[in-house]
Amino acid sequence: MKPSNSRPSGGGKNPFVHELKLTMTEKIKIGLMSVTVFPVRLLLVSFLMLLAWPFAFTASLGRSEFAIEPQSWWRRFIDLCLRAIMRAMWFCGGFHWIKVKGQRVEPSEAPILTVAPHSSYFDAIPVTMTMCSIVTKLESRSIPVWGTLISYIRPVFVFRSDQDSRRKTVEEIRRRACSGGKWPQIMIFPEGTCTNRSGLILFKAGAFIPGLPVQPVILRYPNKLDTITWTWKGPGAFHILWLTLCQPHNSIEIEYLPVYSPSNEEKENPALFASNVRKLMAKALDLPLKDLSFDDIEISLSHGPLGIYDYSSLLEFNQLICRLGLRAATTDRVLEEQARRARKLQGDKLGLEDFAQFLSLPVTDTLKEVHSFFDEHRDGQIDVRRYVIALSTVRRPTKSMETLKLAFKMYESEESGEILEEELAGILEIMLGVKEVQLSSVSLTLGPDTGKITYDDLLHYIQQYPHFALDCLHFKDHPQDFCAGRSQSCNGQSRSKDD
Repeated sequence: MKPSNSRPSGGGKNPFVHELKLTMTEKIKIGLMSVTVFPVRLLLVSFLMLLAWPFAFTASLGRSEFAIEPQSWWRRFIDLCLRAIMRAMWFCGGFHWIKVKGQRVEPSEAPILTVAPHSSYFDAIPVTMTMCSIVTKLESRSIPVWGTLISYIRPVFVFRSDQDSRRKTVEEIRRRACSGGKWPQIMIFPEGTCTNRSGLILFKAGAFIPGLPVQPVILRYPNKLDTITWTWKGPGAFHILWLTLCQPHNSIEIEYLPVYSPSNEEKENPALFASNVRKLMAKALDLPLKDLSFDDIEISLSHGPLGIYDYSSLLEFNQLICRLGLRAATTDRVLEEQARRARKLQGDKLGLEDFAQFLSLPVTDTLKEVHSFFDEHRDGQIDVRRYVIALSTVRRPTKSMETLKLAFKMYESEESGEILEEELAGILEIMLGVKEVQLSSVSLTLGPDTGKITYDDLLHYIQQYPHFALDCLHFKDHPQDFCAGRSQSCNGQSRSKDD
């Protein structure tokens, strides 16, 4: 599988990982704060949140979720009370000063605020300061106390159990945005998930589909110790809350950038609109662009003896199959069926038309790109087994051994259940996202003088080495290539970087 030159590699800091390392001095400070300040802050924050609940509940009574209504005097009074209570709550949590730069415009000028980077549940601070609507999952409405506060700001709820949810959400955003400022502004975090603020990942198009002006808003947390970040791998929600409440002071900066009005081309192409706004915000933040999305999280966090080493090409492949609608439609049963059909071909190559027929899809530009990914010899022919392996890898990156077993089913001999050494090397190249895999370290497991291996023998061998991919294989740009001296291979023999 050959990666496109248009997409950067997956190198650099993983935006979905937050490693929090505390010095001994910081541990002592947190220990002292845990028995002194923390209990008081937690009590005050809880009290203020409970105090806000009856105000939000009362203001929500009898109010339509779909029709805009004139704001009566008593609802305006409740709104002011809620803002004051929420500000007091954040103050008690250590956010004593909130620095705001720029000027937020009126809803009639920019009905949508795009906020990034999204890195924590503390990103709710600008929401409570403005009482803007947000886009959130329906389940958040049932959260005790906080769910009532969320309902008060009349969010756009996402029904994740509804397959048509995305279209309905976009339609509701468009309806409110096109109201001429009658609805409150919608504050949208276009990344769609939390990251560690090491870069801006791909923006979802929902905020940009209406084709109306948006006001970018950027968040900064200039704290010496980052207890704020809450993402996919790292401290959990309660751990983050405890550490943050143990800090003497927590800083946050909110900056409103000038309104961005889309061109005619951007109005017709929401993806281009989103991309250009992302570039503008990344420049203001002085952060790199990371071509990762919510759909790439599991791929970038894969681990284990056959965890993906370089996910750049697999990420591009994943984006393509998402555009084709194949990722969501691929189940374990579908993979098994495709593997069965691929085995019947016995290595026969497929051209573009046959590949489209194999997938029951029309020939499109995106399908051509997928086909070219596996066109090793640039002759317009591919081995569809390699496609199935790649699809299984990106669809279930945490189940690499199941992908390996599926691959063996497509390649193994019916009589002995063995596959050839070069076939195994090709399988591992796709699963690891690397090139030119050499199996010299696994030579003791390969059959004598045959260069073949069974799945059970390989599985037994892998189970002995938790870092099998790095310790027992050699491939292009292997980290050992950049280390001086000789390294020890899995079979106990010395191997230099020149082997």
